[in-house]
Amino acid sequence: MDINISEARSKVNARGFLDIEVDPTLDLFREIERLKKEKNAVLLAHYYQEPDIQDVADYIGDSLGLAQQAAKTDADIIVFAGVHFMAETAKILNPHKKVLLPDLKAGCSLADSAPAALFKQFKAKHPDHIVISYINCTAEIKALSDIICTSGNAKQIIESVPADQPIIFAPDKNLGGYLNKITGRNMVLWNGACMVHEIFSLEKIKKLKVRHPHAKLIAHPECEEAILREAEFIGSTTQLLKFAVQDDAKEYIVATETGILHQMQQDAPTKTFIPAPPDNSCACNDCPHMKLNTLEKLYLCMEYETPEITMEEELRVAALKPIERMLEISRKAGLIG
Repeated sequence: MDINISEARSKVNARGFLDIEVDPTLDLFREIERLKKEKNAVLLAHYYQEPDIQDVADYIGDSLGLAQQAAKTDADIIVFAGVHFMAETAKILNPHKKVLLPDLKAGCSLADSAPAALFKQFKAKHPDHIVISYINCTAEIKALSDIICTSGNAKQIIESVPADQPIIFAPDKNLGGYLNKITGRNMVLWNGACMVHEIFSLEKIKKLKVRHPHAKLIAHPECEEAILREAEFIGSTTQLLKFAVQDDAKEYIVATETGILHQMQQDAPTKTFIPAPPDNSCACNDCPHMKLNTLEKLYLCMEYETPEITMEEELRVAALKPIERMLEISRKAGLIG
């Protein structure tokens, strides 16, 4: 093995990715397609990835769709262009497949907001409660949960639980508060949040609406309540995309991570999509973790099959049970095939 590659491999855990210079003359789109065929690899990408990665992916989706694809793939290698908890979920569902993530440091502020040791103590204070956790959490939190949900199926998951059964909802307090409102439940909420969805500026959005009086504000339920009160449609990333395509308006202010605008523009090229502004000097709101993945890192991780997601089997089995419960309830509700 080339000494530079060997050295780069040894530093993956520290740097998060293979720090190898890529030949600038390489057609990375063609190389990635070649590697997918040669290695029987499937490339799953989240809607928040950069447009180039979305364009080369085999499947683009939100957390529910990606979990479903990971559960049914017959590929030998799953390459996950997303963040760490998503690749972990793929590994939980596929213990015998190799799962790759272009950059191990592509974390998640929401997942980080629920340390397992503290959450275990929190759970112990509510011994009669079951735990429903949003999929945006670590494997350790999944292992402490009874059912996993996504923003796309959370309402149905909660409504599948008897009304007299107390629930802890983790880790997103904004999503949990929204779900309490639409289901009439009184779930105990863990105090976690997503940095991307917490930073939208209501004042700037209102000014945008003045400049674009016919634009509809559509928002992800991870946003704060003040933003959700102003929204004309609230939904998961996939639900926002479907609404924007099928609705009869021509302009939309989109309060979620800006990566979804690429797919919205592709699916509805005659419409205008405006990113909701954050409460800082930037014009739009990008997830710094999602954007750590690049086409170059994606190519390198496929070429050298690292960084790889690994997990202790005991943790994997414990984390698998609530995910399987989610998929079972979702099938019964007709949300997935």
